[in-house]
Formats: sequence, structure tokens, C-alpha cells
Amino acid sequence: MKHLVAPSILSADFANLQRDIEMLNNSEADWIHVDIMDGLFVPNISFGFPVVKAVKHHAAKPLDVHLMIVEPDRYLGQFKEAGATNISVHFEACIHLHRTIQKIKELGCRAGVAINPHTPIAHLNDIVEDIDLVCMMSVNPGFGGQQFIESTYRRIRELRLLAEGKNPDLLIEIDGGVNHQNALPLLQAGANVLVAGNTVFSAADQLKSIRQLKELSPTAKTI
Repeated sequence: MKHLVAPSILSADFANLQRDIEMLNNSEADWIHVDIMDGLFVPNISFGFPVVKAVKHHAAKPLDVHLMIVEPDRYLGQFKEAGATNISVHFEACIHLHRTIQKIKELGCRAGVAINPHTPIAHLNDIVEDIDLVCMMSVNPGFGGQQFIESTYRRIRELRLLAEGKNPDLLIEIDGGVNHQNALPLLQAGANVLVAGNTVFSAADQLKSIRQLKELSPTAKTI
């Protein structure tokens, strides 16, 4: 399958959020990535249900909701009602992960598990066949604009190998520090969803930035 691009509205202009959502609607982006932070699981607070509902009201593309929160089970239904198509919960925040994934699927959403850079890929062995995507953090979660962690490439290859016999259609989403320099190597390592925040929203030509990410070919040779 062709890889997907999911611009993160954490880097959007919140004073002109409708404008930025409409830009994404007119772009080649596949999903709109929505980071939810509670100030507990990560040292930052982003936004909650009213903003997600407002984004959904204007969005013509699926909302890819990434919950960086404690006790995510308490809010899954509300995020579905607010407009989520995908819901990813953190491995590190879920005591009963299989139950959480089952609940997300019962809501009719694509179910994802997010993992922090320090979490061993092997920890996903018993859940990988039950999920639709893994949101692999390539920075420490909590803030946009952080430096990309180079071990991500190895971790992608490890996860792709783990998924081969259990869930070959697994979506591997990379979140954090994705730019025009590392996007192609990430795809070549086995990723197939790119989350891009600053790379898109700080660009002089945002539509072009998204198009360049979308047009990358994993079969191309790197120099």
C-alpha cells in the first residue's frame, strides 16, 4: 500500500485553526493527527473534546487521535463521539491493554498502540496481532519540534519483523521529528504512516510540503 501522511495539528496556528484544517482538506494528506495531552502522562497539556469536535466539524479527512493521557479507558467513548476515526493509546498507560483495544474496536474505531522510545519492541509481541497500528514515538512525547531519535530506524525494522508472521498489514506510524531528510529512510525501514507537524506547518508552502512527503517512494535509493 502507498504510505500515509498525517499532519499533526499540534503545530497548527490555533488562532486560525479552521483555516489550517481547510488547508489540510485541500492537501494530499490522508489523516489529521490530533495529539491529546493531559499534563500527567506527559509534561504538557494540549486540548480536549471541544477542540476535537471543532476540528471534526471542519475536517474532511479522518481524525487520527493519539491519547497521551493516563486512564485512557475513561474517555474512549467521548473521543469517538467527538469524531475520532483512529484511537491510539500508550502501552505505558494501559494496565489492561487487551481490554482497552477491544473497547476501541467495539466503538468502531481503528485501534492503535503508541510506544515511547525506551519501550522495547518485544513488549508488543502479545498484542501486535490484535491492533491496526503502532504509533512509534521517535521523540520523547509531550512537545512538538523535538530532535529525532536515531534508534527509531532499528526499532521500525524490529517491529516490521515482529509483525510479519502475526499481522503483516500492521500500520507503523512514526510520530516526532519527521522531516524531508529522514522521511524516506523511515519508509524504507518499514514505516507506512508519517506524522509531520513543524515540517508541514512551518513551511512557506504547506501544500507542497505535504505533497513532497506523499510522493516519496520507498523503493528509491538513498544517497
